[in-house]
Amino acid sequence: MPADVVETLRWGHSGLAVALEIHQDRPVTLRELSPGGAAAPMRTSQPVVEVLVPGEGRARASQRLSETAVGLRLRYAGADRSVQDGRHELRVRLRDESSGLGAELLLESYEGVPALRSSVRVTNLGAQPVLLLAVTSFAAGFHGLEAADLDVLYAGSAWLGESRWTRQPLAGHLPDLGLEGHGHGRGAYALTSLGTWSSGRYVPMGGLAERGSGRTWLWQIEHNGPWRWEVGDRLDGVYAALSGPTDLDHQWSQPLAPGASFTTVPVSVAVSGDGLESAAAALTAHRRASLRPHPDRDRLPLVFNDYMNTLMGDPTTEKLLPLIDAAAEAGAEVFCVDAGWYDDGGDWWDSVGEWRPSSTRFPGGIEEVLARIRERGMTPGLWLEPEVIGVRSPMAGKLPDEAFLQRGGVRVAEHGRYHLDLRHPAAVAHVDQVIDRLVTELGVGYFKLDYNINPGAGTDVDAPSAGAGLLGHNRAHLAWLESVLDRHPHLVLENCGSGAMRMDYAMLSRLQLQSTSDQQDFLRYPPIAAAAPLSVLPEQAANWAYPQPEMTEEEVAFTMCTGILGRLYLSGNLHRMDGPRLALVKEGVAVHRRLRPVLPRATACWPLGLPGWDDPWLAFALRDDSPRSDGGPLSDGTSRSDAIPTGDGSPRSDGGPRNSPGASGDTYVTVWRRPGAPESTVLSLPHLRGRDLEATVAYPAQAGGWRLDWDPGAAELTVTAHVPPPTARILHLRPR
Repeated sequence: MPADVVETLRWGHSGLAVALEIHQDRPVTLRELSPGGAAAPMRTSQPVVEVLVPGEGRARASQRLSETAVGLRLRYAGADRSVQDGRHELRVRLRDESSGLGAELLLESYEGVPALRSSVRVTNLGAQPVLLLAVTSFAAGFHGLEAADLDVLYAGSAWLGESRWTRQPLAGHLPDLGLEGHGHGRGAYALTSLGTWSSGRYVPMGGLAERGSGRTWLWQIEHNGPWRWEVGDRLDGVYAALSGPTDLDHQWSQPLAPGASFTTVPVSVAVSGDGLESAAAALTAHRRASLRPHPDRDRLPLVFNDYMNTLMGDPTTEKLLPLIDAAAEAGAEVFCVDAGWYDDGGDWWDSVGEWRPSSTRFPGGIEEVLARIRERGMTPGLWLEPEVIGVRSPMAGKLPDEAFLQRGGVRVAEHGRYHLDLRHPAAVAHVDQVIDRLVTELGVGYFKLDYNINPGAGTDVDAPSAGAGLLGHNRAHLAWLESVLDRHPHLVLENCGSGAMRMDYAMLSRLQLQSTSDQQDFLRYPPIAAAAPLSVLPEQAANWAYPQPEMTEEEVAFTMCTGILGRLYLSGNLHRMDGPRLALVKEGVAVHRRLRPVLPRATACWPLGLPGWDDPWLAFALRDDSPRSDGGPLSDGTSRSDAIPTGDGSPRSDGGPRNSPGASGDTYVTVWRRPGAPESTVLSLPHLRGRDLEATVAYPAQAGGWRLDWDPGAAELTVTAHVPPPTARILHLRPR
């Protein structure tokens, strides 16, 4: 132990080991963060908390969240531990005598899960006001690791092109500059978001992976607004710093009067000694433990939405009734009427806000449509964009200016909409009465909550900065969602933000499912669906499948495969389909419904690596490692409709048992072959190495044309598609 270390504070449980070093003349630092057991030390001089204030700034000139003057002076002032219902807490108190600021680092972790959640509360313990410009939610250094040793993980995001994950050498962003000859570094690789689209440019996640050792750190910032993360180089190793809004990036600053406090947005960090997929599994377990309880988690009902490549915001009674019947026949359990249901004039974009059903679209009232949905055994759903008021809406004149985000005394307008400020009671009263009226008067049980504008930096009404006003609204928005679910505990809320522009675990810890994209091209959707389980839980990932009558049977199967191994989100003109195509839809729905029990316990892996946007072959898999005593979800004892063929397309003929008591380790794989792809590809499945495997096609069962060849020693599955692309299959890999 170094001479200046007064104490090593250890904390954790069966799945996680954390050690903090307490020094006399230096700030508290993170020594260890590991899945438990032996781990390489992380001992660096990077403080666990960084606080930026204008009177002192940084100890060394830079634009990064490291070596702030206050952060370097914070000293240990005590710690408290607690455990309740499997959730472990550690509160570490810090104090800077010079500025009068105190900080409390809160770490939370669930028993057995190698991940933690971190946040920081800063309190002004002095006699003078202090202005905060940035506060980290988590900061750590990685002892002896240079950029050349590490890969950085991040996901670009854009409308129609979400969750574009990549892994790159960190040295490409942080070259070796010879810091040892200069005494310190200034560089950082930083990603940020803008405004209220938390995933509008990047998914609010990132990670570092050490090449060779398998050590991996994967993080998510749990905020429905602005955020920043950075990795940079120090003399004693690379560091990472994660935060919510900052002055430099987001026009955020927060004055603290004596006795006042500010709490950062939470972030979570998962750790693994065995690579990215293990870290992703840890983060998956952490997300599941963090979810708000809801009946949807047990049921996972299949949703049909009339929008995508179908009615496209133009619903009428005449168009909807046959579609409702077809959706019910296919096996849907929720029918959501999407945009346009409130529109009388056909130009509704900038007139929304009252959310009253159209009388021209529904001559017998929308009640006739919703009754038909219920008669067919489905839950009625409606599209809603509650946070906006169109500039031509009657509500624009009924609500006070203070109920909207403003800058310089003017309401913020974007694309013909004003944005409500949910800090204001009039705004909350409006959205509450809309939700309560639609639920109680119309019997709506499902809302697709869309969000199609980004109002920018925030509001200066009743706020010291535009960013502080936006943070207050962001937090009021989360509180409003909680209140809606408190009043209507069985109501299902979908998180749709112009596709997936607000895909974060501030929202998703509360809401039940996430639209993963607005992408209308079924050939471009697979890389989004394949990457989604790294960004969002499989059971929350609503991937669109939109089969159409004019598609070939292989194309119908292709788009169905995009949705089956997630939260299948169905659309398409099913009522106009012929028998073979409709049969493929129904078969895909049936396979998905049998797989639903697997989704909430499965973890994802990527047999072809992280999907690239233009990759000709794409694949992702769900591993079900839980022990079973039944035959499994795809083996219900029926004959050929559920029997899964062997690699040559023929059924088993050896008479051997397909299922044995206690069997486990089943893996389900979606594989897409897009135009231009060669006939074969090789899937790497190291978790099945050395196992005798039955590799079969689960969907579509009768199609044929694919061959599967398993090499247990190499843990490789060679997939050959003799049918021309586009073609896709769901594979079932079962250890014998």
